[in-house]
Amino acid sequence: MTATDHARHHVTREKVTRDKSLMRLADSILQPGFVGTSPPDWLRRRLSEGLGGVVLFSRNIVDIDQVAALSAALFAENPDVVIAVDEESGDVTRLEVSSGSTRPGNYALGWVDDPDLTAAVAADIGAQLAAAGVTMNYAPTVDVNNNPANPVIGVRSFGADPKLVSRHTSAWVRGLQSTGVAACAKHFPGHGDTGVDSHHGLPIIEAGLSRLDDVELPPFLAAIDAGVQAIMTAHILVPALDPERPATMSRAVLVDLLRERLGFTGLVVTDGIEMASVAQRYGIGRAAVLAVAAGADAICVGGETATEEVAVLLRDAIVDAVAAGELSEERLIEASQRVSSLASTSVQARTSRAANGDAWGRSGGTPIGLVAARRALRVTGPARLTGPAHVIEFSTGTNLAIDARTPWGMADALVAIRPDTTVARLSEEATLDDVLTGSQGRTPVLVCRDPHRYPWLTGLIKKTVAARPDAIVVEMGVPAGDPIGAAHLATHGAAPVCGQAAAEYLASGI
Repeated sequence: MTATDHARHHVTREKVTRDKSLMRLADSILQPGFVGTSPPDWLRRRLSEGLGGVVLFSRNIVDIDQVAALSAALFAENPDVVIAVDEESGDVTRLEVSSGSTRPGNYALGWVDDPDLTAAVAADIGAQLAAAGVTMNYAPTVDVNNNPANPVIGVRSFGADPKLVSRHTSAWVRGLQSTGVAACAKHFPGHGDTGVDSHHGLPIIEAGLSRLDDVELPPFLAAIDAGVQAIMTAHILVPALDPERPATMSRAVLVDLLRERLGFTGLVVTDGIEMASVAQRYGIGRAAVLAVAAGADAICVGGETATEEVAVLLRDAIVDAVAAGELSEERLIEASQRVSSLASTSVQARTSRAANGDAWGRSGGTPIGLVAARRALRVTGPARLTGPAHVIEFSTGTNLAIDARTPWGMADALVAIRPDTTVARLSEEATLDDVLTGSQGRTPVLVCRDPHRYPWLTGLIKKTVAARPDAIVVEMGVPAGDPIGAAHLATHGAAPVCGQAAAEYLASGI
């Protein structure tokens, strides 16, 4: 940039930053996260100036009453604010991060394959979100998990069959939105066939157009047909659609495919713009500009970038792009209007609930989640205890969508039923002797998730079963291959409610 160009850029920037209406437009399409269980001063100020949305993470949540108070404080600053959260249930929960989800996730629901049950579970989630003041849920995950090695989707998907995923997508969307909470189907155009986690790098989907039509796209069509109010983009590269830009920044994906071909008219929101797959490639400001220019209507930003400085950076990047002619003001207005439309629907839903005196209840303790988890069990062989158990839970890594603090497993549930149960928790350094220690006179119960991802874990379980043929294996991820051992339980998810269902089954033999 020459000195003249630099001066021109500086003057233009100064002129644009004084354009309050343009800044308000840019603010209206942002959905930033923040730190704390009550709104910080900067967030209150920005909401009063027109910030259009916020996204809540586990760091913002203690319990439903606290979230309801938080939401009320946000609405007090901006009655039209969109309050979003990632509440998929199962392994990915925000409202129940400390205790673990009281409902199984999508993979368990897909295994049961009862759309009415799926709709009931989604409505249960919606009732809890509505009671907490949340207006949009970044769910359901409608990716077809057709790659067993997928490091980020897995049990978050309904399954590997596009038809099954489609019918449960439709049921989930209808169930959630029956409570007045907007659903957001993700991750368009399909994150299921990836071997890379987009939190860390840019996945590439080498599928042709016909395969996309047959596999990845049907669930999104089902969501659209069910009236889904929002769709979240995926930070993935699909060369068959656009060989240069990730889906979030691709007009070919967001306009030509999603808008014109699939006919979606609702809100398009990005996945976290701070994720490495796009942030490292473009920088978050440039990524946000490219996303809006390509057809995205709202920018989600969370992770560890939940600061006022980042929110200002994004707003200013969008304003500067309009001034520079890189982003049309008409496109920004269109995006803002879509955010406003979704917000208006949410306001109407809240007003209707208040007028009808409907508090939408506290649904976290309702039995529908346990009913679903019990139905999701797959039992192979004599998987019941005939005496005391020694539970060994194997710790493995999780992706960033799953909060590391979220409990998983079944040991605590079995101890609650059978106090004589003993428990050990082991990791990759464990040996066969470590596994067998403490199991004398007891049935070893080996609890794991996704052992097919970890050769050390598969090998150790096989050695244990060979040494102790009476061992029972409880697999809590995506089962791959034949069950290991003569007695095997698959829960199709690792949430505590799945562990409770497994513990009940095991203990029922005593």
